[in-house]
Amino acid sequence: MTVIPEHPRCLALVGMPGSGKSLCAAHLQAHGFYQFRFGKIVVDEVIARGWDVTPENERIVREELRAKEGMAVMAQRALPHLLAALETHHSIIIDGLYSFSEYTLLKEKLDGLVVVAVFADRELRYARLATREERPLTAEEAQKRDYDEIQRIEKGGPIALADFTLINNGDPQAMLDALDALLARLALTP
Repeated sequence: MTVIPEHPRCLALVGMPGSGKSLCAAHLQAHGFYQFRFGKIVVDEVIARGWDVTPENERIVREELRAKEGMAVMAQRALPHLLAALETHHSIIIDGLYSFSEYTLLKEKLDGLVVVAVFADRELRYARLATREERPLTAEEAQKRDYDEIQRIEKGGPIALADFTLINNGDPQAMLDALDALLARLALTP
């Protein structure tokens, strides 16, 4: 049974690449929610190194940061920003919580954290990844990334333990409508 906080203030989106996390995050941001994207930590580090922002360079940085600072590094680096945002916003959205270590750290440190998994069938995810404007991936690259994220980044744990799951196999608007209904159920507002 899912135990939902009485007054949730943080919603973390989890899911495999191409599932629709960014679509959900953009939808919520357009509705006034504060959003923090964990991937921005990696992109900022890639840029700070003077590298091109590519899937391979992002992978290298993700793995190096976790090797040097532990599997919860993204949550540790994000936590000061998240806590500051909670002082000025009613609730916040975390886009791209990845590792089980990040999940456990944030569950401990953020009162009212609700985790929502966004799910789409693999074939559909790979088709979306191949046609997206930013950082497109071939089916082979998408499968490699799936395996890397599950094996090296502990990504399966937060998805498996999510409080709620949204299915994104059809019309994206239907999934966003389900997200809006979930927000209403949780009384989560910007």
